Amino acid sequence: MSRPFNFSAGPAVLPEAVLEQAKAELTDWQGSGMSVMEMSHRGQAFMSIASEAEANLRELLNIPKHYQVLFLQGGASAQFAMVPMNLLREKTSVDYLNTGSWSKKAIAEAKRFAEVNIVASSESQQFTTIPDRDSWQCHPQAAYFHYTPNETIQGLEFQSIPDVGDVPLVADFSSTILSRPLDVSKFGLIYAGAQKNIGPAGLTVVIVREDLLGKSLPNTPAIFNYETLTKAESMYNTPPTFAWYIAGLVFKWLKNEGGLEVIGQRNQRKAEKLYTAIDNSAFYRNPVDPRYRSWMNVPFILAKPELDKTFLAEAKEAGLLTLAGHRSVGGMRASIYNAMPEEGVQALIDFMHDFAQRYG
Repeated sequence: MSRPFNFSAGPAVLPEAVLEQAKAELTDWQGSGMSVMEMSHRGQAFMSIASEAEANLRELLNIPKHYQVLFLQGGASAQFAMVPMNLLREKTSVDYLNTGSWSKKAIAEAKRFAEVNIVASSESQQFTTIPDRDSWQCHPQAAYFHYTPNETIQGLEFQSIPDVGDVPLVADFSSTILSRPLDVSKFGLIYAGAQKNIGPAGLTVVIVREDLLGKSLPNTPAIFNYETLTKAESMYNTPPTFAWYIAGLVFKWLKNEGGLEVIGQRNQRKAEKLYTAIDNSAFYRNPVDPRYRSWMNVPFILAKPELDKTFLAEAKEAGLLTLAGHRSVGGMRASIYNAMPEEGVQALIDFMHDFAQRYG
């Protein structure tokens, strides 16, 4: 029996080839007699897994040598606090762009540590667009500028990297990292929870420029200090070893698929096909400004909201899982990350067309 198509926003679908390899190695990793879950994180076997994973991630993203890569715990939510704790330096003000639910959470946490200047917000437009660049009110002495490139709940995405001058640019790439090529050199720091495009929940990747290390707030705990974590090679404490291992398998899968250029072209095709199907139907609607529609998370609303439960039930029967929109916005949401094959998107489009014909 073929697997259903899982459109969950996260934890999300993983490549089937990765799952099969993990299954084959679950009780005995490459003749070691141990599962990766049983290995010492400081043993030679796991150190080789960790080293290869980092090398492949660096290759995929073309990460410059003067950036450190960390594999941590705590999810992106922990980074909401760790970023200001580590990057405030001698300054007191930080710039945040408010474009969705995750931006708001990051802002709320940063306010515990700094004066947060909200440079612009699209909340009054229900986060369906991104404020024009010429409306942004940036603070000239900000310690850093933070934004969320892709808002998973609202389905809103930046299609280019904002220019904020010499202020270090910080971004929460949790739901869009590795979906296409990225110029890491334009950022001071990138962080990403793994459970969307990297691997299973429990792992967080941080990519930080070296000149931003060593300037944390005086009372920053060692476990939250990027410099401490860098010196310990992400092993100041026991890292999430199995999640790190799975991430490494995903990185190898991405390379085998042709790298981020090929993956990006595939993701663009998937998104364009789904948005076209929505736009060409009077039964479905996407509320986001077409200029800023997400490639990864596609929300849509039925013309008859009273049919939402019927839609979800029949979709599940058809092998299309986890299509309910976030509880804060309702409707539907199809998350089509790297591991979602094109045939999964086509299966959803076919179902949507059939459903609209029967209930429209």
